[in-house]
Amino acid sequence: MERRVNMEEISDGKRYTGNDLVRADCHDCEGCSACCRGMGNTIQLDPMDIYRLTKGLSMTFEQLLASAVELQVVDGLILPNLKMTGETMACSFLNEEGRCSIHPFRPGICRLFPLGRIYENGTFQYFLQTGECRKQNRTKIKVSKWIDTPELPVYERYISDWHYFVKDLQNRARTPGQEALMRTFSLYVLQAFYAAAYETREPFYPQFYARMEEAKRRLG
Repeated sequence: MERRVNMEEISDGKRYTGNDLVRADCHDCEGCSACCRGMGNTIQLDPMDIYRLTKGLSMTFEQLLASAVELQVVDGLILPNLKMTGETMACSFLNEEGRCSIHPFRPGICRLFPLGRIYENGTFQYFLQTGECRKQNRTKIKVSKWIDTPELPVYERYISDWHYFVKDLQNRARTPGQEALMRTFSLYVLQAFYAAAYETREPFYPQFYARMEEAKRRLG
């Protein structure tokens, strides 16, 4: 989810790459689950998150929607996010011990936290959100190790491509005279990138980019 904030107020003022060290390691949270509660609808899911969840849980997108995922309209596009439940508004995947039950295939935003991404010039860099994590005395860790995603440069290219694709669609949705067309296309994006099942025995990226090329062709 894109935010418009003053970077000086929420970060340490530095930009990071995957090869940099950052003070983000909370030592496996040590029992804290504060960042898994009360997050509202902010844990937005991208197509790779759905690929990981459907593969890791052996569930369809429809089954996820019936349990732990919900839909919201974000600047004209219908996009999924993790659902918060119960009195503490906890993530649906948080177990009774306050631990993540999907940690090996958790979504990208969860892997990133307490880092964020700042998007500029068709790409992005990482930054440290200094006031988000409650853990004190965090230690330094390499960004690539913290994010824990294979083929990080390929993943980063995908994240950029998806972000700017979505941003372009959202800008079009705000264009006078395009509202009806973009409502139709929003449903198409939801179906093409989320609801249509991915072949989980095959690599994700070729499947994703084939869908993106078709979407761009349809959008013109």
